[in-house]
Amino acid sequence: QVQLVESGGGLVQPGGSLRLSCAASGRAFDAVNMGWLRQAPGKEREFVAALSWDGYRTNYADSVKGRFTISRDNAKNTVYLQMNSLKPEDTAVYYCAYGVPMNGLGGPAYWGQGTQVTVSS
Repeated sequence: QVQLVESGGGLVQPGGSLRLSCAASGRAFDAVNMGWLRQAPGKEREFVAALSWDGYRTNYADSVKGRFTISRDNAKNTVYLQMNSLKPEDTAVYYCAYGVPMNGLGGPAYWGQGTQVTVSS
């Protein structure tokens, strides 16, 4: 079992930025792909971003490409999602994901409880 704790969500205006953090524990962190999913009200969870275990390969949903950046610090067992130029359409609960496929298909082995991101004027 893996425990994932997200933080950093909040309310921002369109065009603003947020940085989400995810602290992982319970299982090996530095040998698995990590990522982020999100779920808007009334919709299914969707893939946002993935980062390979070695930190060198990334993949992003088309809707966030060029605006979001995923990174990880294996020494801290932490993965981050830097979100810039936020849009109202980015409003969702964001979930940290452990063991995600790099192609963004399928689900992760584990995910956290989520952190709310609201983009509104």
